[in-house]
Amino acid sequence: MAARIHHRGPDEQGLFTEGPVALAIQRLSIIDVAGGHQPYRNETGDLVSVFNGEIYNFQELRAGLQERGHRFATHADGEVIVHLYEERGVECLEALNGMFALALWDRKKERLFLARDRLGIKPLYTAEIPGGVAFASELKALLELPTIARSLNPVALDQYLTFEYVPASESILEGISKLPPAHYLVRGPATNLVQRYWQLKLREQDRSLSPDDWQRLLRQSLKQSVQRMLISEVPLGVFLSGGIDSSAVAALAREATGRVKTFSIGFQDRTYDESSHARLVARELGTEHHEELLDPRASLEVLDPVVAQLDEPLGDAAILPTYLLSRYARQSVTVVLTGEGADELLAGYPTYPAHAVAAGLPRPLARVASWVVNRMPVSTSYLSLDFKLKRFFRHASEAPMPRHFHWMGSFTTEDKRRLYSSSFQASLPHQATWRPLEEHRAELAGLDLVAGIQHLDLHFYLPDDLLVKLDRATMAVSLEGRVPYLDHTLVELLARVPMPLKLRGMNGKWLLKQAMKDSLPASILKRPKKGFGIPVARWLKTDLKPLLDRCLEPERLRRQGLFEPTFLGRMVQQHLAGKVDHRKPLWTMLMFQLWHERWME
Repeated sequence: MAARIHHRGPDEQGLFTEGPVALAIQRLSIIDVAGGHQPYRNETGDLVSVFNGEIYNFQELRAGLQERGHRFATHADGEVIVHLYEERGVECLEALNGMFALALWDRKKERLFLARDRLGIKPLYTAEIPGGVAFASELKALLELPTIARSLNPVALDQYLTFEYVPASESILEGISKLPPAHYLVRGPATNLVQRYWQLKLREQDRSLSPDDWQRLLRQSLKQSVQRMLISEVPLGVFLSGGIDSSAVAALAREATGRVKTFSIGFQDRTYDESSHARLVARELGTEHHEELLDPRASLEVLDPVVAQLDEPLGDAAILPTYLLSRYARQSVTVVLTGEGADELLAGYPTYPAHAVAAGLPRPLARVASWVVNRMPVSTSYLSLDFKLKRFFRHASEAPMPRHFHWMGSFTTEDKRRLYSSSFQASLPHQATWRPLEEHRAELAGLDLVAGIQHLDLHFYLPDDLLVKLDRATMAVSLEGRVPYLDHTLVELLARVPMPLKLRGMNGKWLLKQAMKDSLPASILKRPKKGFGIPVARWLKTDLKPLLDRCLEPERLRRQGLFEPTFLGRMVQQHLAGKVDHRKPLWTMLMFQLWHERWME
């Protein structure tokens, strides 16, 4: 099992086996490189722990523990976990500031304790096995157990085709689950418990502070988060796209250290290239900038290794350039800081104002506008105007929750009725798609429209898409990705910021732009949001067409028994003819088929 995740920590393997428990760790050495061996133990050896991630406040925790008489065997960050648990039990999680998936064995009580960080930065899979529970950072490690069957989870597949990812706690295989963010599991002779230990509240907005006060607070808190995450005994850098999120991180890292390495990749296709903006920021900040210019086809060349790394299907095509950037940065550094989380916390996505527009749009006008935009010629450019308008008006009249996921995802409920074979449709429980959202309905009921969409993104898109993409792409090349915007103290602060300071008209992340206006070029502050993209729409007609034909070959689909070949064939023909842009559903389907071929066939 440990060998299957060797890439996550190639520096050292740690093992502990005793009686009913076996723990293994693949270590990427970053803090106390020479001496920070895992597993960690307390002074008596009654508690044994392994963990993946970083505890950023370990020095202050360690100092307090030593004052109270605890003795440490290493100088590593993770050793504080066993000593805190010794004092506080499962409540030790409240003291940890970091990203982590951890496992702790209590030898006296014969009790296993598993936990995942608050925002879900680090992954943790679990599976029920005869006599107990197995766990791992990646699903592929669990497949080494002879009692785990490779049986497709139909509910997870249905959700993947809607969302483009498999939301927790489901996994793509029956019998394997993801421990949700901010949850812990306790298993012992008389205990079988899964419980949430932290909850983000977006409704508690603080209107007592002025905009200037909030700007100072944001800048100060983000700077403190960046400073915490700069701790490292190995080379460190920053992913720099040229957008406001990563540029702010780079600027604050530069202030804290005096010099910082930044990394970006550029593409020859200008509609997908952001390298000039990254160069501008790097020049303005005086960073040691590293840039690799690639033909977009370089992304296609890493499709096979990325699919081999993804043991669950992921429909986010940005996994390919993220992997390329990670591979390039790993030549120089072992740790990178990134900008994930800012859009969700500060209303940066264009979908946020779009929801407000859709909510006020009269239905007759929406129908007329939809008729007009559907006659616009199809473009394969990056998020072209026709693509955005057609997607907007197709779902503008829906309720906010399904509208949001249909805008962001691939297949609608109507699409799936025509896509699924009759046997697969019969295997799905009623309303299986929306099952993960049920526990959020009460919270959503107390939020306004945009805050409700933020809540959905923070609990679904961020942990199950963006952070999965970051974790798998970086860990595939043994690179640690750290996320300053997701320091939980900063997250709790931003949850209290009034919405008008996040979203002003169509202008998202207003507060962040104001807070960083003295540190970044005006052109960067004014840039519209642009994701990390590749020319999927065009590739499906050209470079990817042979692969698409093979994966969606009618006889293969019939043998698989999941999908209707006629419906998919029609989608392919419409896309090839330039009649309809089906880039998202076809890419999502292609990634599932490649996953299925690699892991199930």
